[in-house]
Amino acid sequence: MRIFELKGILEVLTGLHIGGGNDAMMIGGIDNAVVKTRDGKPYMPGSSLKGKMRSLLEIKYGLYKDEKEGTGSPCDSDGQSADDITNQKNGKKKLTLLKLFGDPNPNSKLGITRATFGDCYLADGAKEGDQLTEAKYENTVDRKTGTATNPRQTERVCAGVKFGYAIRVKVLESDDETAFKTLLKEGLELVEADYLGGSGSRGYGRVSFTNKEDFEEIGNETI
Repeated sequence: MRIFELKGILEVLTGLHIGGGNDAMMIGGIDNAVVKTRDGKPYMPGSSLKGKMRSLLEIKYGLYKDEKEGTGSPCDSDGQSADDITNQKNGKKKLTLLKLFGDPNPNSKLGITRATFGDCYLADGAKEGDQLTEAKYENTVDRKTGTATNPRQTERVCAGVKFGYAIRVKVLESDDETAFKTLLKEGLELVEADYLGGSGSRGYGRVSFTNKEDFEEIGNETI
């Protein structure tokens, strides 16, 4: 087994909201807070990046399940072998995706999930006193009357804030290392073209990544 790591900087280009919940609601306070560390600094859960990448890759290659049939997303192997999956339409992409992001099928024959996504914490260079979050005031407008209803404050990570990201990939003897690296780079590019977090249709969550393809080998073990 070989282990590779891809590390870089995730920069917020437009206000980013990944909800963290509130311990207490106060009059005039934030209604929708962002997720924070114990010392009150915003961060981005690795699960948010992983889920977004997986979803966009499934959509691009037509791998998502039909929700009308009640199966929903994400796609799974249906208990099939790697060879059976490869013979399907876009089968090689599907096999790579399932190995990287995990196969939710309880009868999976594909082994362990290969990719792990670390939580993204503030990058070096953030200084005490920097404004990291902002409150954005929003309303719902009644289209018939033009009246604003449901006023609220949504907390967002400010544009310009930078986080460090790290993705690790385990490559087993039977795996296609190049396919893994290519799909992960493609997933990062799709996130750049779309958004992270909530309210992306309203301009939230545009991000950019540095170093989308320079994987460093950090482990090599015989298993």
